[in-house]
Amino acid sequence: MTPAVRALEAAGVAYSLHSFDHEPSKGEATHRDWGRQAAEALGVQPEQVFKTLVVIADDHPAVAIVPVSNQLSLKAAAVALGTKRAEMGGTTIAERTTGYVVGGISPFGQRKRLPTAIDETCELHDRIYVSGGRRGLDLGVAPADLVAVLDAIIAPLTA
Repeated sequence: MTPAVRALEAAGVAYSLHSFDHEPSKGEATHRDWGRQAAEALGVQPEQVFKTLVVIADDHPAVAIVPVSNQLSLKAAAVALGTKRAEMGGTTIAERTTGYVVGGISPFGQRKRLPTAIDETCELHDRIYVSGGRRGLDLGVAPADLVAVLDAIIAPLTA
């Protein structure tokens, strides 16, 4: 059981757990393939699978959650988080801040709760999928539950 699963259980949130084979040869060359691998394995559209990204917003870590089919707009992330600017946190910062490895960073159960923004397209789905805290493990959750548990802001975040 990952910290993400424990966090959802502690919050009393309904979720589904989906384990699948992660293919390192596809995803480890470019980190962008992990989300698409998850969508294929889950049999859902990439727009329904969301990636968790660590950004640095005015020198402080924060989280942006966007569909794997889209690219994060750093300008939009800064606006949503109420900061002047945002930049990608990088692998080392993301892993140290969250306690997860890249490709398995869950928005739930991180070492420290960070300000979080989720792309507004989450509201187009009854259920979205986010990392469960390790590569090859995703959680299906209602967007409203994700927002409530993380005290997240819903905003346009994609380019």
